[in-house]
Amino acid sequence: MRDDKKQFFVVMHILFLLEIFFISSNGADIWEDLALPAEHLPYYFFSHGDVRDRCSRSSSCPYRELVDKVKCWGYESGCDANNTMSYPSCPEDAPYGWAKGKNDQMDQFWKSADFGYVRSRLEELTVFCKPESEADSFLSCSKYTRFCRAKKIYLDFTNAKLKVGNNRYREDLFKPGDVGGHCAMDRTGFLAEGEHKSPLQSWFAELEQYRSLDFRPIEDRKCDLVLDKPTIFIKLDAGVNMYHHFCDYVNLYASQHINNSFSRDILIVMWDTSPMGYGDFFHDTWKAFTDHPIIHLNSWDGKKVCIEDAVFSLLARMRYGLYYNMPLIPGCSGSGLFRAFSQHILHRLNITQNGPLESKVRVTLLSRSTKYRRLLNEDELIAALKSVGELEVSVVDYTHKFPFLQQLQVTHDSDIFLGMHGAGLTHMLFQPDWGVIFELYNCDDTHCYHDLARLRGLHYMTWQNMNKLTQEDEGHHPSLGAHKKFTNYAFDVSEFMRMVMSAVDYVKTHPRYVAEWRRKYGKPVPEKEL
Repeated sequence: MRDDKKQFFVVMHILFLLEIFFISSNGADIWEDLALPAEHLPYYFFSHGDVRDRCSRSSSCPYRELVDKVKCWGYESGCDANNTMSYPSCPEDAPYGWAKGKNDQMDQFWKSADFGYVRSRLEELTVFCKPESEADSFLSCSKYTRFCRAKKIYLDFTNAKLKVGNNRYREDLFKPGDVGGHCAMDRTGFLAEGEHKSPLQSWFAELEQYRSLDFRPIEDRKCDLVLDKPTIFIKLDAGVNMYHHFCDYVNLYASQHINNSFSRDILIVMWDTSPMGYGDFFHDTWKAFTDHPIIHLNSWDGKKVCIEDAVFSLLARMRYGLYYNMPLIPGCSGSGLFRAFSQHILHRLNITQNGPLESKVRVTLLSRSTKYRRLLNEDELIAALKSVGELEVSVVDYTHKFPFLQQLQVTHDSDIFLGMHGAGLTHMLFQPDWGVIFELYNCDDTHCYHDLARLRGLHYMTWQNMNKLTQEDEGHHPSLGAHKKFTNYAFDVSEFMRMVMSAVDYVKTHPRYVAEWRRKYGKPVPEKEL
């Protein structure tokens, strides 16, 4: 191991012990403050041994029966593959894509779309500004500065002019030394990581002017504002589009794994170099990550800010990232990382599963009040669904007027979720494990939501028989002309119902549906239900 990496892991170990001390000294509420799904606790205990040991000794710990369960996410040192949350499903008859064989196919999926992605980022971490003592700063980053960790970082926004202009991702914010720390900077090594310099792909532009400083920013009182709470920086994608905004949240969750901490007593700073507002239809999701209001960078305009412990999060549009710009290997599905993300968000937002129902399968149709991709015969399709006694049918239109937490509850209680191609289908992330996502028509965008379904481990369906689909007109893209996403559609009712009933059969025979039905009702699923 290189000397700089040895130094980094020594410092990280010290910070880890400090975090454990904080957790372990926080009184009787420690167990409630963990706020993790019960299934995740053994995984947490694996890498937080002091917390596990305290739980085993404490009569007040409600998780004592879990401390002896050996589970790990897959990226930790000493983690046996047999104890990981899951491994991707890659059926023997599935195409290999660009993999060299079945094992390589599974390995590529795990490394690019599962906890192997976290492991790869951890293995890349390199110290670029080396401390000589615990009082010093440090800066470490993964390759291409996609994720960075800093201690005692100095940020001088005196001349940043954050309250003018409309560029959210300015790259001229700092001059040399406006960002830095008291540590030995490997400037040459850092500059070699600039290949992915781009607003939503790396932090290179923001840290390019990082320099070794001849003062200790916090100890020497060089700051107008000192943050001693752990702080996460994030640059955000479109907050009005669920598909894009949840790339932010998925990458933030993956960053927490890299950082080995899921505390909500943290600050999150939206790195936006403009004074513009940020429309966020899904702002309730932040409650899963922090107990504090989101800080806008422009609130620091004109100030010198020092942060004891900072993380620069993975970003939404990284090359080969999660999940936008991800070349997902064909033939595999079921990312433990995405399943854990779903469970984590639902648990912390108090969204509970109210099914399965004893005698009905829950079907939710996502309607659209937009100009395009509407269902021209929606009423016919709804009537056909409601004519089947074993279906519990809901029709929803997830606009900004529909509270997001209520949306999540409806989605989580949807055994089958169906709708036209569009960002609302991102809700599939929060369907139950036995769920089916039926993208009525993908408008020739064949991979977008199919890949997301594979990541979440759901059964995916889309319309196949084009002879039984009616397109209103050729479509009217504002600049490209004819386009299948810019028109409306009608679907043959009989074919529609055939596909829905196929989805019903899948749900009712899914092992997790059967197990949960049996647990809830205390009896085997009746043969007619199977």
